[in-house]
Amino acid sequence: MIPQEKGYKTVNGIRMYYEIYGSGKPLVLIHGGGSSMLFDFQEVIQRLEGKFRLIGIDLQNHGMTEHRDIPETFEQDAHDVAALLKEINIEKASFWGFSNGGNTVMQIAHLYPELVEKLIVASAFFKRSGIMDGFFEGMQEATLESMPEPLKINFLNLNPDFSKLENLFDKDSKRMQTFEDWSEDILTSIQSPTLLITGDKDVMKPEHTVEMWRLIPNSQLMILPATHGSYMMKDFNGNLDHNLINFTVAEVEKFLNQ
Repeated sequence: MIPQEKGYKTVNGIRMYYEIYGSGKPLVLIHGGGSSMLFDFQEVIQRLEGKFRLIGIDLQNHGMTEHRDIPETFEQDAHDVAALLKEINIEKASFWGFSNGGNTVMQIAHLYPELVEKLIVASAFFKRSGIMDGFFEGMQEATLESMPEPLKINFLNLNPDFSKLENLFDKDSKRMQTFEDWSEDILTSIQSPTLLITGDKDVMKPEHTVEMWRLIPNSQLMILPATHGSYMMKDFNGNLDHNLINFTVAEVEKFLNQ
């Protein structure tokens, strides 16, 4: 896995880091909260780099991208991604967003419909009630100690500055603490074909993903026997379910080529 291109572009006042693998139709990979492109998408890139032009982006405060001192919003992330793609001359692409990245790609489809060919929304949500019971109560008391260890190690490997990790945790947890339900119009406005993926033991309830599937006009639904993201990456114990990931990636490939 060697990127064909990697580097920084100055976007909306920060330097954003990106990597490009493979060739073909562009597929933009958007990671989840507290994470980075390679932490979430390494397995996907290994399986798809011979088939698509994969563009991984680290979002504000994450990975190798610079930090901002404004609250994180999914809308801001959408503006940043759209601006970065303009800088690297991508006029239209498909998008795969995982977890908070799934929320970000829905905002991209809502705010920049002309940019989006197809959409893969993995383990995302649009209402507080869609997340497993107790999640938001837990977020109110969240401390840096409660951040999953693999995410901390990943961040500090990319960014050995502990104050930046504190900033990331602060911005990420505040975004979740202050999250307000989206209007259904955001989902009903999505014009591109959309594949929704979630695990049956995910952070979001399967019923919530079904509700999203009913709202997004041209969408397909895939509920897998999996925890949060274990259908596309290592779980937090470091376990890899190769067969499950192969299945997910094969279905995504089929969807993108339809």
